[in-house]
Amino acid sequence: MTTKVERMPNWLKKRAQLTPNRPAIEFDEKIYTFLELDLLAESTARKAAALGLQQGNTCAVLIRNDIRSVALIHGLFYLGVRIVMLNHRLTANELTWQVKDSQADQLIFDAVFSEKGKQVQRQLPLLKIASMEVVQQVPEDNQARIISEYVMDETATIMYTSGTTGNPKGVIQTFGNHWWSAIGSVLNLGLTEKDCWYCGVPIFHISGLSILMRNMIYGMKVVLAEKFSAIEANKMIQEKGITIISVVTTMLNRMIQDLGDEGYPASFRCMLLGGGPAPKYLLEECKAKQIPVYQTYGMTETASQIVTLSPEDSLEKLGSAGKALFPSQLRIEIDGHEAGPNEHGEIVVAGPNVTSGYLNQMEATEKAIKDGWLYTGDIGYLDSEGFLFVMDRRCDLLISGGENVYPAEIEAVISKHPAVFESGVTSIEDEKWGQVPIAFVVTNKNHVVTEEELLMYVKENLAPYKVPKYIFFCEELPRNAANKLMRRKLKELGSRS
Repeated sequence: MTTKVERMPNWLKKRAQLTPNRPAIEFDEKIYTFLELDLLAESTARKAAALGLQQGNTCAVLIRNDIRSVALIHGLFYLGVRIVMLNHRLTANELTWQVKDSQADQLIFDAVFSEKGKQVQRQLPLLKIASMEVVQQVPEDNQARIISEYVMDETATIMYTSGTTGNPKGVIQTFGNHWWSAIGSVLNLGLTEKDCWYCGVPIFHISGLSILMRNMIYGMKVVLAEKFSAIEANKMIQEKGITIISVVTTMLNRMIQDLGDEGYPASFRCMLLGGGPAPKYLLEECKAKQIPVYQTYGMTETASQIVTLSPEDSLEKLGSAGKALFPSQLRIEIDGHEAGPNEHGEIVVAGPNVTSGYLNQMEATEKAIKDGWLYTGDIGYLDSEGFLFVMDRRCDLLISGGENVYPAEIEAVISKHPAVFESGVTSIEDEKWGQVPIAFVVTNKNHVVTEEELLMYVKENLAPYKVPKYIFFCEELPRNAANKLMRRKLKELGSRS
């Protein structure tokens, strides 16, 4: 008995056939229709083929948010080439490890990253490399085979998780994973003919790449920004018809500060907030300003969001990440048993958008995925109505004197102080308590506050064992390319302080 292979028409080509003249991407004030994007992608595919890339190959890309990068991603899909999405903020040594681990046949990089690309090649002399400029200049291979269908179980992209210890893991993302992520999202958020998604998050990260996937599948315009700017994002919402934007807490915080006493037009319908638990004070401020914030929960392994708060629940369930999207499932486990309402445990998810595993890491895959369920390593609980509340990463949980302490809870309290812009909490070893929390704080401009004042503020709002032993002031918190707080970096700073 043969297994049926699930296939779908090439997404962008299908979209270009259905709605050729509809706006697809706006970048640097220029609008590209779906037909124009298809032509760009096919041209890029034929040029990449001229450099030797063909179906079954793996190509690592070191790119920034740019229309050429979008064309390259689609162009490599057109050839049937697996894409390794590299984080350009990494060092050459870190990039080299990922390129080698993925067994990439070639590395294509934006010219601004030429030095890193050359450093990678020096460490991997057999690796073929090419800049985007070289790709654009080579003659097209008109004999190149353009893929007319995507096999849903085949690998589309590989993204490496930052990890907390040891080397990162390459997350396998299939075409099916991307498809079902987009379908789950639209079934929850809906879609209108006027929708326009602002992409200020990096497209090499799942938060940005998933927007490009929705762009094709929905036939929805995306405004692509090279870099996030709170001022520009607010302007686009207020004046340019943006209806949806993806943000993490630090981005939303900056947007609210820039917004001041102003608001958003009624046409703006979704501030999709991911990247970890959000401080409740920030959500309350958005509620007061009538900003529709939909908190989400997801990760690289789930091809973006897998849990999202539906519009009708956004005010009543403030602070919740919502319920699992339609194609997905969710539960909380404690020591192998399903937890009851309001019991804290590990978040476990399943669905067609969940990765099949980690590249070349069978042991890690078997540890994380059991019977189709992904053990996320995150701590949370479901309330009596089944709404998810995310507490923290299990690896970030600290135990002080036998009590569980969630850094995100402490951060939420500190960040509510009017002098504080943002905060990050980690732990240090303590002879008496085992571990104690410490905090790093970035203050608002023109605001002054002392460590003693902040400690007193925290003591008024939290139990004594949750009060940081020390508070350190800094200019910025360490964050990764997706603007997520890197607590392990805080731990390193704490050990040196």
